Amino acid sequence: MKNRYYGYVRVSTKEQNEDRQILALSDFPISRENLYTDKVSGKDFHRPQYQRMVKKLRKGDILVVKSIDRLGRNYEEILEQWRRLTKEKGVDIVVIDMPLLDTRNKNDLTGTLIADIVLNLLSYVAQTERENMRQRQAEGIAAARKKGVKFGRPPIPVPEAFEKVSKRWENGEISSRNAAMQLGISQNTFLRWSKKMG
Repeated sequence: MKNRYYGYVRVSTKEQNEDRQILALSDFPISRENLYTDKVSGKDFHRPQYQRMVKKLRKGDILVVKSIDRLGRNYEEILEQWRRLTKEKGVDIVVIDMPLLDTRNKNDLTGTLIADIVLNLLSYVAQTERENMRQRQAEGIAAARKKGVKFGRPPIPVPEAFEKVSKRWENGEISSRNAAMQLGISQNTFLRWSKKMG
């Protein structure tokens, strides 16, 4: 049976565009049904399309990715997945941006050693970049908060009629649901405000 080519593309968010990766993969004979795309973080391998693809991979198949960080951004998990695919399933992997990470060329011991070293190094870099990104994000949020920037939804202003409607509810004239509907707010919000305002 002829070796089949598979392509895997990953972007972290729905807003990011995967065209650059798909274009790079077009140099390989990957059919449309063998091209898998996830729009999720690379922190782990619990990704629907990736898992679907792994189930289809058979010994001798070739998996192509643009770069190692598209495969994942967790050092230990990248190494584990690499071992699982290449050793357990007998799949070859081609990392376009790093020709040394092409397991189709595994004829000599030196080549295998160099590929292992490069894989360890690039997996480490991918995770480090992810951690740095999270740190920069946290620092940015902290700096913005210091400047008075508010995060999350703005609080709903208490309607002028709240006191009047609340009194009717307290007197048992209307239900909390009815009171909330009159004020155009949720029942939970009405009860929370009532408790807060005593």
